Amino acid sequence: MKIALIAPPFIAVPPKKYGGTELFISELASSLSRQGIDVTVYANGESTVPVELRWIYEKENWPIRGEVDTSLKGLNHAAWAVKEAAGDADIIHLNSACGLSFSRYVETPLVYTVHHAHEPELTDYYMSMSPDISYVSISDFQRSKLPLARIQTIHHGIDPNCYRIAPKKRPYLSFLGRIAPSKGTHIAIEIAKLSGIPLKIAGEIQPAYTQYWEHAVRPHIDGRFIEYIGEIGLEEKNELLGSSMAMLFPIQWDEPFGLVMIEAMACGTPVLATPGGSVREVVEEGISGYVRFSPSELADCARELKIAPETVRQHFEQHFSVDRMAEDYSQLYSEVLSGSQRDMRSEHLAA
Repeated sequence: MKIALIAPPFIAVPPKKYGGTELFISELASSLSRQGIDVTVYANGESTVPVELRWIYEKENWPIRGEVDTSLKGLNHAAWAVKEAAGDADIIHLNSACGLSFSRYVETPLVYTVHHAHEPELTDYYMSMSPDISYVSISDFQRSKLPLARIQTIHHGIDPNCYRIAPKKRPYLSFLGRIAPSKGTHIAIEIAKLSGIPLKIAGEIQPAYTQYWEHAVRPHIDGRFIEYIGEIGLEEKNELLGSSMAMLFPIQWDEPFGLVMIEAMACGTPVLATPGGSVREVVEEGISGYVRFSPSELADCARELKIAPETVRQHFEQHFSVDRMAEDYSQLYSEVLSGSQRDMRSEHLAA
């Protein structure tokens, strides 16, 4: 079986720092390859994923600046990748919406993983595509918003070997993610202050959220109780999350999945989250964290934490390992190639 995994061209695969979709593609490609599946990744030339790599854009282009140039670059990359993969792969696995536009020009079966939150315009776009495209939602919540016949949920997974539990937890909370209102960075600060437990914040400040950073976050940064440590890579994630008492995930939107939650769990660190989107699918109450509505409730949870790191890690290994994810995708690929994938409309509507 030969699989073409097509990534957007803007961030390296795997990402050096920020990049949830790129982390997913890297993890899936590596695990499929270990299973003996022939995988080619179409990304940019700075990518280091350990499978065959093809690219037309040598350098990363992040953060994105200028929507017109960016849109054209994404379309050009997708068009080239789909055309090249169609002559070589058994299945083309797309990860950006623009690639679907070229589905009518190829006969190779297409799988498309939906990585974004619900957007009615994109749903209409998907509905206008060929009914033979096989869609994958990354949470049941996301799936419930997509009235598509051929769709199933496959939760993300990551490699347990890349994450470790620190020998001893230290007395601080952590926040890892984009510094943005939807991610609730300001609420993480409120939780820390209510709990009396210091907070370490890591993540990218994108140009669109500079004002949010300047007015809602930066005034609270003192380098002692509230600390901002910038963007971080895998090794720094292990240190930040592994040593943390808990990771705060006070989202203010319907999160499609939230990879950072399972990264924390892989480090044996419970997640304290507000409900929204996939959160209750990922966080097992009292096992891998707690889900509460208010900052004061989450502050209480932080003060009263009694979940053992080993319990959190075990939950992660049982539900969110990369090999489980790759096995699910491998089964889907086989069903698509054999023509045995069923129409899931009735099951979807019942859910």
